[in-house]
Amino acid sequence: MALKVGKAEVWSAAVDDRAGGVADKLEPLSKAGANFEFVLARRAPEQPGTGIVFVAPVKGAKVARAAQAAGFARSASLQSLRVEGTNQAGAGARIARVLASAGISFRGLSAIAIGRKFVGYLAFDSAEDAAKAAGALRKLR
Repeated sequence: MALKVGKAEVWSAAVDDRAGGVADKLEPLSKAGANFEFVLARRAPEQPGTGIVFVAPVKGAKVARAAQAAGFARSASLQSLRVEGTNQAGAGARIARVLASAGISFRGLSAIAIGRKFVGYLAFDSAEDAAKAAGALRKLR
């Protein structure tokens, strides 16, 4: 199972936990020409009434300006990898096992398969863990 593995720059913003909260954050970026491959939004149970939205990639100066104006910022505490491969039964389990065998703990995993391909985003606590994970995943066969 050969994988394409690369760094992913994830941006995030706080959102109001209400109908339209996420739409209000994403709409200005869409109008600026954003074309996201990854969007993840969730409530923040530790802060009732709020949530967080993550997006990637933020490409181009116009989109970056719109993102900053909407309250988005590059996530400094989140190191991410984008992983792409052929959709096969058990691919997620193999990825998780490779990371475990390398002694790497990840803080988040989001993946989707469409047709014959899957794309996943892995989040790590440090750049060192992300680099180590990238090396381990590139060896996965």
